[in-house]
Amino acid sequence: MSELPRVDPTRDLSAPARAYAAVLRTPPGRWIAINVAARVDPALMRATKGRVGMGLMLPSALLTTIGAKSGQERTSTVLYFHDGEDVILVASSFGREKHPAWFHNLKANPLVRIARDGGGAPRTAEEVVDPAELDRLWALADRIYPPYADYRRRTAAVGRRIPIVRLRPA
Repeated sequence: MSELPRVDPTRDLSAPARAYAAVLRTPPGRWIAINVAARVDPALMRATKGRVGMGLMLPSALLTTIGAKSGQERTSTVLYFHDGEDVILVASSFGREKHPAWFHNLKANPLVRIARDGGGAPRTAEEVVDPAELDRLWALADRIYPPYADYRRRTAAVGRRIPIVRLRPA
């Protein structure tokens, strides 16, 4: 099983990571993230054993869920960070109107795996619902990926709340 590199959300983003996140905040950057990176990344990360992905210097990994309808394994690229031993995910879907498919999958079957190369030890997913905990985790998430603030504004405008998910060791 592969290790998931630890991501400390209290550390400042590097200058290149901040610059890359700024590009992703632009309409062309967002379009590329939605229409190219989201489709290419799982295969690219698997082929390179997690060393190369379109997330570049952002903390990205492959999340493996079981399809809510199909029952088949599904793999998606996600940004993540650690909170103690837990892994935190933000179901932003780039600020679109609907939750990402991986979120629906883990709600139906909360046993997941996450790793840079698509493996990983089993973890149990649970949506964070406590308002104070959500505020704390949003503050950390915004440090990892500043465009999350833009995504919250976009989804609020269409009545969607972006979920935060905690992955605990199974």
